[in-house]
Amino acid sequence: MSRFFSGRYAALTPYTPGEQPQDQVYTKLNTNESPFPPSQAVLEWASANTRSLNLYSDPEGTELRAALAELLEVEPENLILTNGSDEVLNLAFMAFCDEAHPAAFPDITYGFYPVFAALNRIPYVQIPLRADFSIAPEDYCDVSKTIFLANPNAPTGLLLTPEQIEPILRSNPDSVVVVDEAYIDFGGRSCIPLIRKHKNLLVTRTFSKSRSLAGGRLGFGVADAALIRDLNTLRYSTNPYNVNSLTLALGLALVRDEDTVQANCRAIMEVRTETTRALEARGFTVLPSSANFVFAKTPKMEGAALYQALKAKGVLVRHFDSPRIRDFNRITIGTREQMQVLFQALDDILGGTP
Repeated sequence: MSRFFSGRYAALTPYTPGEQPQDQVYTKLNTNESPFPPSQAVLEWASANTRSLNLYSDPEGTELRAALAELLEVEPENLILTNGSDEVLNLAFMAFCDEAHPAAFPDITYGFYPVFAALNRIPYVQIPLRADFSIAPEDYCDVSKTIFLANPNAPTGLLLTPEQIEPILRSNPDSVVVVDEAYIDFGGRSCIPLIRKHKNLLVTRTFSKSRSLAGGRLGFGVADAALIRDLNTLRYSTNPYNVNSLTLALGLALVRDEDTVQANCRAIMEVRTETTRALEARGFTVLPSSANFVFAKTPKMEGAALYQALKAKGVLVRHFDSPRIRDFNRITIGTREQMQVLFQALDDILGGTP
């Protein structure tokens, strides 16, 4: 860092995004992107209906918020649109955490949570997962802290039901509970209906996974209107034109193409089941996933060594070098053809076929 860099951030360890290498063509199973691009009809409609790019985008995202509110059965005032769900998560750390309201989240979860806490100089506690890597809901009851829960959790893929989360909301009435539902469309039930009963619930979602728009950077938050106003106070104080016009048009087209979105989700879930069986047949331990990835380990090779061996064969997966999970790799669910490339590479590396 330069000598001009503020000492306030000198100790900050930034988030490490998934690899996007340009040195060769890879079978890319490392960043949980959808294997399906937006439909041609979506792309054509968005191209024809994008606001002139010499003008600023609509800071309220009026049309998209209205369409999304109808789809989710909430009111537009219950929605904020953001530049990916990472933006709404950061706004939540800014809005609802401080020294008097520390953050709490699992010790194994989305890696941006501790980064956002450190960036905003917010104290936090990390609550250990159970031995089976599941979240124990009772550990979050009566903690009197701002709670962040990825559901399904990442990188494990394990899921809580709304019935398991509701006691956390009830027992922390003076603290905001943020439920990060980036992967909820792959087999879970959303907590969005609970915003009608719990004024302290914020649900965050993204278009990056189930809606095939990782490159478009579109996310949103759903909550009681008062919480949304808090988030918008900060958004308007930092970046009011945070979602560009082309992304707004793409988002609206995708909301109107919900049948295709859900069909793609079903296809990914089918391949996830097939992938789990294929890995288990090869001796892998695979956690039960409700996301568009699986978390798996083999007794035949350490996680980091397997990640490197797969990369050498042109297959990218994600490895995390944390003590409890370093034997695992996270594998995004791609097309059947992509998964066959993975299986062949695993057989070459580990020897034999099931």
